[in-house]
Amino acid sequence: MRVKVILNRIEKLKGFVYRSVKWSEDRSGLVAAIEPRRGSQPICSGCGKSRPAYDRLKTRLFQYVPLWGLAVYFLYAPRRVDCPACGVTVERLPWAEGKSHSTRSLLLFLAHWARKLSWQETADAFGSSWNRVCEAVRWVVAWGLENRDLRGVSAIGVDEIQCRKGQQYLTLVYQIDEGGRRLLYIGRERTAKTLLRFFHDMGREWCAGIRFVCSDMWAPYLKVIAKKLTRAVHVLDRFHIVAKLGEAVDKVRKEEAEELRRAGYGEALKHAKYCFLKNPENLTEKQAARLGELMRYDLKSVRAYLLKESFQCVWAYTKAGWAKSFLAAWCGAAMRSRLEPVKKFVGTVRRHEELILNWFRAGKAYSSGVVEGLNRKVNLVTRRAYGYRSQETLEIALFHTLGDLPTPPFTHRFW
Repeated sequence: MRVKVILNRIEKLKGFVYRSVKWSEDRSGLVAAIEPRRGSQPICSGCGKSRPAYDRLKTRLFQYVPLWGLAVYFLYAPRRVDCPACGVTVERLPWAEGKSHSTRSLLLFLAHWARKLSWQETADAFGSSWNRVCEAVRWVVAWGLENRDLRGVSAIGVDEIQCRKGQQYLTLVYQIDEGGRRLLYIGRERTAKTLLRFFHDMGREWCAGIRFVCSDMWAPYLKVIAKKLTRAVHVLDRFHIVAKLGEAVDKVRKEEAEELRRAGYGEALKHAKYCFLKNPENLTEKQAARLGELMRYDLKSVRAYLLKESFQCVWAYTKAGWAKSFLAAWCGAAMRSRLEPVKKFVGTVRRHEELILNWFRAGKAYSSGVVEGLNRKVNLVTRRAYGYRSQETLEIALFHTLGDLPTPPFTHRFW
């Protein structure tokens, strides 16, 4: 089968014909010369209407998807159009976008593999460049954001990640309901204005359809969510609550270790940090033995550890009322412990008690565990993001990987 016949099968161009396909020594690949079909008029790139040709520009090469490991190029001299509405413009080409020297098929091909490999690996594998892969991903993401369907979203998760050194953060909003798990929004910084911008862009009707929202205890987020999602059940993230309690326990250990060191017992709490912080089932054999030794002593750290472990019982309840009674009893015991970091945590629990209990009111169906899982994927993208020197490029890469965006239509699957 001739190469020209194959191209007509996989990339048929309306209004154009493949005149010839020849081997190019200069390009070390195939060059397919394209000509307008006889009698066809060019399409104005401005208004999209058929207009008479004005003149022709110099021939250009447009890189196509490599076939059999060989580079393939389209050779064409674009026509200029005499349009009464737009003036003299270059015609719209069915195989390329704007002034790009890459065909749409190549951009789709590179963008597909850029989800599986790093951008540099994709460029090296298919004889392209990092910039061309970046162009491909940018075009696919822009098309996907413009054509995605955001109707029917009923549950969202809000969180932030550190994207650069120097306390540079991104605010991320995910869809976490049964309709899908995807990235909806990326905002620069973790401020109230950043999250307000998202809800403003989505509109009141969309916000009214949100039934559940999960977030951590970051005060600006709590304020904005209470203002914009008045009908939603706001579920506070279990992970961050337990993490706050773990921080309190570790602070008790540090303070007690310092006291013991001054009293001449510096080795008493050595290698005890993770014994107190880990769940019992996650302890190594050595850590479990060390914890067993420490439990024989009347230490503040041991009391803090026992309070931490007893707090985990709250998640076993099925009704918000029962969980509320347990929290009241636990907070009372924690306040009597005379452990200042734990007492400070009690204040946090009491301030956010209703948001904690919303996890039970939501039937335990929604939590930020999904958000944390998506954040781990974000970290994988950022670790793989060698060469992302701008935040804009990083945002494009995140949407490309986690946005579950629709892709432009294609005439043939090359993967």
